[in-house]
Amino acid sequence: MTLHYHPIDSAFVTAVRAGGPDAYGNPAEQVTAGSGPNPCRNCLSLVPEGAPMLILAARPFPALQPYAETGPVFLCGDDCAAHDPATDGVPEVLTAVADYLLKGYSPEHRIVYGSGKVVLREDLQDYAATLLQDPRIAYVDVRSARNNCFLARITAS
Repeated sequence: MTLHYHPIDSAFVTAVRAGGPDAYGNPAEQVTAGSGPNPCRNCLSLVPEGAPMLILAARPFPALQPYAETGPVFLCGDDCAAHDPATDGVPEVLTAVADYLLKGYSPEHRIVYGSGKVVLREDLQDYAATLLQDPRIAYVDVRSARNNCFLARITAS
């Protein structure tokens, strides 16, 4: 099984960077990245301290429904290349902190109950692979274990 790590939707990123609305209909806030991990949801790398950064609301789901969580995310303030799920491997944002929240979702974008778990960084890939072996699970979302913010989506081939 090969795991693929997906950033937030590129069309959404492009629209927000052009001044379009975030998931709440607001423009992104433009700030300077502070210390600590500031994970960009497009390149899936950390925004360097002192670099321009955008803060916005994002909903990484195709439609509104009860399980379509919305929350704050960061983007590099300058253009960055989207993480390529086919070739880029494990992204930096999934190696930056000690633990992560993983949740499995059905093809209908519903949480598969019992799949949510906080895992240590070194166990992330194994737990994602275990979840993706379950035929009810189409993808795994990785979120911050501390703040519940969306970080990346994992699929398998």
